[in-house]
Amino acid sequence: MWLIFFRTLVVLSLVWAGWHYNPFPGEPALGVVLGAAFALAIIGLELRLHHVSAHHMVGALVGGVTGLFGARLVWGVIEGLDLVAEHFIHSLLIVFLIYMGVVIGARRGEWFEPARIVAAFKDASRLHQYKVLDTSVIIDGRIADICETGFLEGTLVVPQFVLRELQQVADSSDSLKRNRGRRGLDVLQRVQKMSNVQVQIVETDFPEVREVDLKLIELARHMSGKIVTNDFNLNKVAQLRGVAVLNINELANSLKPIVLPGEVLRVFVLKEGKEAGQGVAYLDDGTMVVVDQGKRALGRTIEVTVTSVLQTTAGKMIFCRWADGLAAAHVEGDNRRHERREGRGSSRSDRREADHRESDRSSGAHDEGGTAADEGVSPAAPPPSSE
Repeated sequence: MWLIFFRTLVVLSLVWAGWHYNPFPGEPALGVVLGAAFALAIIGLELRLHHVSAHHMVGALVGGVTGLFGARLVWGVIEGLDLVAEHFIHSLLIVFLIYMGVVIGARRGEWFEPARIVAAFKDASRLHQYKVLDTSVIIDGRIADICETGFLEGTLVVPQFVLRELQQVADSSDSLKRNRGRRGLDVLQRVQKMSNVQVQIVETDFPEVREVDLKLIELARHMSGKIVTNDFNLNKVAQLRGVAVLNINELANSLKPIVLPGEVLRVFVLKEGKEAGQGVAYLDDGTMVVVDQGKRALGRTIEVTVTSVLQTTAGKMIFCRWADGLAAAHVEGDNRRHERREGRGSSRSDRREADHRESDRSSGAHDEGGTAADEGVSPAAPPPSSE
């Protein structure tokens, strides 16, 4: 209600000004129309400003005032010069600088957000977030990909003793170590070339400390920074000494997709597992998948059902079952049991036949012995001697 009243007051004020201060002598009606037109234009501009954020309006206001002061300063410098069309140049300068100030201030209105204004007056040392790089994380190479995404803020600190260790690895007689060291130097050079990353090489050393890991801990404590590593042992020692650690392996594990029991996965069985009948597959992110009865599908892509997920410090393991493999295992087990039963039955029948034959033989021998006794001839009598 008060806004309608205020708008009406603005219209009446400008209409009265147009009638009282008539810019057209002898034509008061034109002055009234001009005043009403200006009033409607102001109200229309006010309605359009409802869709503009507050910090953009503040930016436009500050930019306009800055442009006005800039025009005044520039005109104060060139005012004494003998210029043609002096008033036109003065007007052009004022309009140009005010226009540029309003446009730039409106487009960069986020500069005037309260959070940015407060942050501008904070202590600059608090804005420095140092990340001390370990030798292992440089050789690993994933730190460069993380820096490219912009998730790692602050200054990356590379100690001189880490560079010396990298150089020693790169100069190793072992070809594997030499390639790892050279890859670490290439990764570090790649990170240095990134425009959004600040890399600082420090000469700070701790001669009384011999191990590189302990030197990293002391440096991070001295700079109030964090250690970036993928070394499990360094991670534990730094945490025990009260130094914050950013572990690349933990970050990679946390970014792996969550798999729940009962979900169906499509995997390629790559090799046999440790247990009998198991097969081993891997997801795209390197997660190991152990498939029960997956040995039968070696070298094939199958659909498996997740039964459980095991999270360890080394990574994640997913245990699955293959329905077709389990069915085939049951069928094979039934066939084996059936064969065993048939084998047992045949062995029993063979035994019975053997017993029956033995009994027939014994009964036949008994009958022959009885006949020989009735005739008075011994069935087992030896032949008469020739002497």
